[in-house]
Amino acid sequence: MTLWLIVPAAGRGQRMQADRPKQYLMLQGKSVLARTLERLHQAFPEAVLRLCLDPDDEYFDPADVPFEAWQRVGGGDERADTVGRALSTLVEQAADDDWVLVHDAARPCVRLQDLQALREALEDEAIGALLATPAADTMKRADARGRVSHTEPRDGLWHALTPQVFRFDLLRQALDAALATGMMVTDEASAIEAMGLAPRLVAGSRDNLKITHPEDLAMAARILAVQRESATHVGGQGVEA
Repeated sequence: MTLWLIVPAAGRGQRMQADRPKQYLMLQGKSVLARTLERLHQAFPEAVLRLCLDPDDEYFDPADVPFEAWQRVGGGDERADTVGRALSTLVEQAADDDWVLVHDAARPCVRLQDLQALREALEDEAIGALLATPAADTMKRADARGRVSHTEPRDGLWHALTPQVFRFDLLRQALDAALATGMMVTDEASAIEAMGLAPRLVAGSRDNLKITHPEDLAMAARILAVQRESATHVGGQGVEA
């Protein structure tokens, strides 16, 4: 069974207020995208990658891709469009029950042990799974005036992260149905949920940061430094470097 990776990297990242998309900002000597692909390759070196880029992307460097088997795919207007385009390139190659793992290009700090835990969770899983973290903060619901309407109980609330991984045919059906109905798809799991299915939550680390705002880049650099130091102390294997 082939493991397929889809990395949407077609966004413009306007909230970063930078001179280029956030996936091409430098993070400890490499682009954010290169760091993300490096981490995924450490966990899944045998996987086949579909890298989704803006058709007019002028910053991409193929040397940043460590995977032996990969293909560039043009991104769409929205995330669901982009992932759907990547899935369409697999129709002649992927089996219906192959696993497809989708990971944000702007999450370079995902831990190897979390990626391994996600993979292990698939051994007895029929639907799919996603990394997530239980909500730790008090959650407030706002009203139309920007004031607190009420406090949401945080029991059972999780922050959805990536990767998220689902069977190829199931994910394709879910995204097609969501797009056909005009549903807003903010992650792949939401499309699966709309079919009445319940993906498995796999607890991940809170340092699986998605770089979105200017201050996030410095935070990601600190996280990578701590991860590198921790990996050195526990065995000097050079992982998560």
